[in-house]
Amino acid sequence: MTAESMTETSSSRGLVVAIDGPAGAGKSTVARTLARNLSYTYIDTGAMYRAVGVLATEQGIRLDDAAALSVLVAGLEFDFPWLDGELQTLVGGRNLSRDIRTPDAAMNASTVSKVPEVRSGLVARQRLMGREGGVVMEGRDIGTVVFPEAELKVFLSASAQVRGRRRWLQMSERGQDADLAEVIAEVERRDHQDRNRDVAPLKPAKDAVILDTSEMSLDEVLAELAGLVASRRQK
Repeated sequence: MTAESMTETSSSRGLVVAIDGPAGAGKSTVARTLARNLSYTYIDTGAMYRAVGVLATEQGIRLDDAAALSVLVAGLEFDFPWLDGELQTLVGGRNLSRDIRTPDAAMNASTVSKVPEVRSGLVARQRLMGREGGVVMEGRDIGTVVFPEAELKVFLSASAQVRGRRRWLQMSERGQDADLAEVIAEVERRDHQDRNRDVAPLKPAKDAVILDTSEMSLDEVLAELAGLVASRRQK
């Protein structure tokens, strides 16, 4: 889809909103809340990579086995429904929402995301899911790789300390026991791995709006994004 065709149809079909950023920057919370506010579809691409890592581990597939991972990805169907007010990650009808939110799942997601066959398979699925517009899609390469022609691209960031504490609080709320210092260290390791991988390294798109959320509340971030969406709709 060309930039011209996206512009011509955006007013009727809704925008493609691409939200990228490092682990713990608040992408998921911001993206899913924004999607609900706009009545858009929310697509959690990070959850898709986490699911691949979880399922590969369950099936005894090495996380660097490109051929086996490619077959695995080809057979997956993703859905992100709201159940009892909570967004769920369903893969082939199975609810993996809790399984994919562990430290091991996070690191395994980063590992499988370096496999070109995994990325190409999931990117194709993500483009298909977002082709009609009216979506908020978040991840690490949405504005640079998946939808480089998205009408609105945002790169959320925050310090590793802030992001680590946010992740630690989320884990505590889920009843997961974790050490704050180790969670921060994990965030820093994940940052290094994501920014230095050969395939689609983590970086903002050239025309992305960069928001440092270290000192911003969720309401403040959402208000900023609402203004950006409104301005793009007027174009």
